Amino acid sequence: MFRSLQIAATGMLAQETQLDTIANNMANANTTGFKRQAAEFEDLLYQNVRTAGPTEDGGSTIPTETQIGSGSRVVATSRSFAQGTLTQTGNTYDLGIQGKGFFQVMRPNGDMAYTRAGALKLDNQGRIVTSDGFPLQPPVTVPNNATSVTVGSDGTVTATEPNQTAAVPLGQIQLATFTNTDGLNSVGQNLYEATASSGQPTSGAPGVGALGTLQQGALEASNVDIVNEMVNLISAQRAYEINSKVVTAADEMLRNATSMQG
Repeated sequence: MFRSLQIAATGMLAQETQLDTIANNMANANTTGFKRQAAEFEDLLYQNVRTAGPTEDGGSTIPTETQIGSGSRVVATSRSFAQGTLTQTGNTYDLGIQGKGFFQVMRPNGDMAYTRAGALKLDNQGRIVTSDGFPLQPPVTVPNNATSVTVGSDGTVTATEPNQTAAVPLGQIQLATFTNTDGLNSVGQNLYEATASSGQPTSGAPGVGALGTLQQGALEASNVDIVNEMVNLISAQRAYEINSKVVTAADEMLRNATSMQG
């Protein structure tokens, strides 16, 4: 009887994690470049009450096993890197990635980080940086007298200066890809870090090989689908409710058994 209480408790805990994941997705529905997460479940260990196969006395063969499970748990929260919708903004330094790849930025501690959020700005040195001030790598610096800046689909950055008709090349924005994007470690601020599971980054010019291209004046929206999240929310709520009913039923049966003994 106590086993059913513990099994139901594991189910309720797993659904709490599912609810936390859904809540985080919905909270980031308007976060630029955000990639939704999904909780993945697995069953726990089983107790073999009777094993299938020949009996010890060799008299018969048991066709099926008798196993009692011990519940479930969340084994992973995988992230979907499906393409988000590119929304036109018209801002010069807004860059959307169409396809695979991440912008490479340098954090204040000197570590490299990666992001899909292309809401870029200029810092006081003219460097192209993220909204948190992390400069792109390799760095691209825009002259303070530039009258216009153009970013090509291949990442080439050019600027027009006063009294000049020809655009001046400033550098090239590069993208990075990973063998296993699910292995990236999300550290907040729209940033990811490479891990042993993700593998080392492979960087290059946008549009080369598997790398996507850039679109100036556009931002990639979150790939969270609010309708699907609402459906998942209802499903998680019902699963939690069902597990709680198991707790109630087990408690009722235990009380009856205890009263009979008395």
